[in-house]
Amino acid sequence: MIKDIIKETDNKMHKAAEHVRNELVRIRTGKATTTLLDGIKVDYYGALTPLNQVANLSTPDIHTITVQAWDKSVIPAIEKAVFNSNLGLNPINDGNLVRIPIPPLNEERRKELVKLVKKHAEDGKIAVRNIRRDEIERLKKAEKNEHFSEDDRKHAEAEIQKLTDKHINEIDLLIQQKEKEIMEV
Repeated sequence: MIKDIIKETDNKMHKAAEHVRNELVRIRTGKATTTLLDGIKVDYYGALTPLNQVANLSTPDIHTITVQAWDKSVIPAIEKAVFNSNLGLNPINDGNLVRIPIPPLNEERRKELVKLVKKHAEDGKIAVRNIRRDEIERLKKAEKNEHFSEDDRKHAEAEIQKLTDKHINEIDLLIQQKEKEIMEV
């Protein structure tokens, strides 16, 4: 029972850290990366379809993403979806493919992005701490219902605290990497 709770806690905390990682990937740093376009869906014959399922994405250089549609009739829809994506990107349709220039960041925008990174990270840390709180409560209830010892519960709480520290450190590393990436471009 206790091992199951600890394993579930680790899985939940890992998912919270992964969510932070996924949010940080979407923050543009001035370098072209196809992951910037991961959340974009295109109206493809009446169905919203992920961009990478209707086109080939590539980065010919660090300031450009190209989108080569498999069906040329969908190029205007791709252009519209990228433009309306709230990423601040201006796609260029040349008839055969869509080029997306990635503008360099100015100092003010970099600082705003660092604040956004820190906000996502703090949200992730709060999620990890909430998981810790909920699982410790679950342990206390299980101690009464399952009749395991107080020492076992305290040992399990210590394990959960170690998991909490591990995942918060993982989030801290993600922040440091993303801040460095944003500020050095």
